[in-house]
Amino acid sequence: MLTHMTGLLLALATFFSTMFGGLTAIRYKKSLPKIMGYTAGVILGVISFDVLPELFSLVQTHHISATIPMVALVVGFLLFHILEKTLLLHHSHETQYGKHKHPQVGILSAFALSGHSFLDGMGIGLAFQVNTTVGIAVGIAVLAHDFADGLNTVTLMLAHKNSLKRAFKMLTLDAIVPTLGFLCTLFFTLSPTQLVVYLGFFAGFLLYIGASDILPQAHDEKSSKGIIALTVCGAVFMFIVTRFIN
Repeated sequence: MLTHMTGLLLALATFFSTMFGGLTAIRYKKSLPKIMGYTAGVILGVISFDVLPELFSLVQTHHISATIPMVALVVGFLLFHILEKTLLLHHSHETQYGKHKHPQVGILSAFALSGHSFLDGMGIGLAFQVNTTVGIAVGIAVLAHDFADGLNTVTLMLAHKNSLKRAFKMLTLDAIVPTLGFLCTLFFTLSPTQLVVYLGFFAGFLLYIGASDILPQAHDEKSSKGIIALTVCGAVFMFIVTRFIN
């Protein structure tokens, strides 16, 4: 029961993380590269210091072939790469459209991000099925990622000439759905093998959004030593956090 409550609180916290990200995109646009650089470091730390160690532990304990989660990792990475390049999930694609901007494109992209956020909420719930430590670590990663999703939702909407009111409505939708995703996981459980596959897949997903999505966006306009330092700080922060919660 306590585990469920902890997971639910983290899922509810994603609402505020997403909303804060969207509001930050509106007010502090010049500081976004630094914020995103730190976020990428946090996600890298979660993968390296908690998700993968827990995956390896499950593989060893239950005598599962290590190839299985590694295939899942590659599938997770490539699947979100394909989705991003074909469905306009993230703001990094907008440079491809030049001056041809339409409100409908922003709305469809924001809906895609909301579906993405629903899976984030499911990710928290499934991580708590592994154990509380992994659940908390993944929850922190999702909080960081949903902040970036909030940034991208508002930016996509405004970049395609949608009104601020409409952008805020889509931001609110994106903020609500992670909690719904978490609640869905209360109605089913996974076997050790299924958990290993999930962890591998989720590690690949996190690796992609951290290294191939958020970090490049942080350096998109102007790379700097400050952004690099913040990325390192984010990874170190997660190393320290995982040492305390393990």
